[in-house]
Amino acid sequence: MKKPELLIPASSLEVLKTAVVYGADAVYIGGEAFGLRAKAKNFTMEEMAEGIAYAHAYGNDHERSVKVYVTANILAHNRDLEGAREYFAQLRDLRTADGQAAAPDALIISDPGMFTIARQVWPEVEIHISTQANNTNYETYLFWHALGAKRVVSARELSLEEIKEIRAHIPEDMEIESFIHGAMCISYSGRCLLSNYFTGRDANQGACTHPCRWKYAVVEETRPGEYLPVYENERGTYIFNSKDLCMIEHVPDLVAAGIDSLKIEGRMKTALYVATVARTYRKAIDDFFESEEKYRANMEWYKEEIGKCTYRNFTTGFYYGRPDENTQIYDSNTYNSEYIYLGIIYEQDKQGRVRIEQRNKFCVGDEIEIMKPDGRDVLTKVIGICDAEGNAMESAPHPKQKLWLTLSKEAECGDLLRVKKAE
Repeated sequence: MKKPELLIPASSLEVLKTAVVYGADAVYIGGEAFGLRAKAKNFTMEEMAEGIAYAHAYGNDHERSVKVYVTANILAHNRDLEGAREYFAQLRDLRTADGQAAAPDALIISDPGMFTIARQVWPEVEIHISTQANNTNYETYLFWHALGAKRVVSARELSLEEIKEIRAHIPEDMEIESFIHGAMCISYSGRCLLSNYFTGRDANQGACTHPCRWKYAVVEETRPGEYLPVYENERGTYIFNSKDLCMIEHVPDLVAAGIDSLKIEGRMKTALYVATVARTYRKAIDDFFESEEKYRANMEWYKEEIGKCTYRNFTTGFYYGRPDENTQIYDSNTYNSEYIYLGIIYEQDKQGRVRIEQRNKFCVGDEIEIMKPDGRDVLTKVIGICDAEGNAMESAPHPKQKLWLTLSKEAECGDLLRVKKAE
């Protein structure tokens, strides 16, 4: 069996570094143009170069390969094409501030025109075909392979049996990438028109407003203005609101299907979310390849951990057949969330204090949790808080404030701090 790649999303340089430290084999990111997450923070060219160099260096230091892929998966209009040509040339020639080459390891593309331009500008680049291209059969895979694509991302509407059949019909050196965790789109492979219709913001151009999460009513044609609620229960219903995909209990089936890259959705997510899913799936994959018995024995830990990130309940999507009414959430469009993200440790001084950039409020005396990349969670007490100038503080109420913390337990650079929400 081939061990699959664990592919993690990143919305910012901080999150990219978190993904790498917490177990990603590869990270996918977006630049400031041509990706499908315009509302994500996304990366400047300078940040992209720094992130790619960091991932490659971290991998070399830990004797493993860590790659970075850049999304350019919009459905392009004429006005986009010349800009795309310049953008691909910039990525090809990307360097860090000190002159180190830092080109991405692959481009993620869905539009044939964008694919053609990328091949012209950067013939040797590895290209992955986005799920937006609606890749539902092996002839589509063979089509892209003949054009030079290395990998195709399967449509989320495919079952594991269909993916197995694709694997059996494509060359051994062609890779299959599939989503295994995160939000499910209500529209076919993400090709949604609702956002553009309601708000003028095109989901296929990277500006989706997520109208599938809105609350809807019914209007009878001859009675305009009379809104009839669609009741599943007394709180209403969200008729397009899918549960989130989660395949943590089915890693053996994903491997048996011949999937080369297991992809997590979430380029809008926080570092806490990314650390949680990366660490949990990393351990699950590694445990399974050590022995299936170990994987089965640790299942309750995986399920408990994956439930600590934000989610909308879980489903296995289309992997085991067509979803039924149980894959929808009818009473709410909000996330479940058990933990609050406090910050990442960037530095440790000689006195044992640690420096963070604070994300949410906490106080001296609070019991918080140190989340470590190796799977351990260490409860600790906040003994002291100082601002950047060394002034003592009783609480940390201001987001993004740089703070020095004295904790009752030892923490290291790269550890993440979180606190469980009050019951």
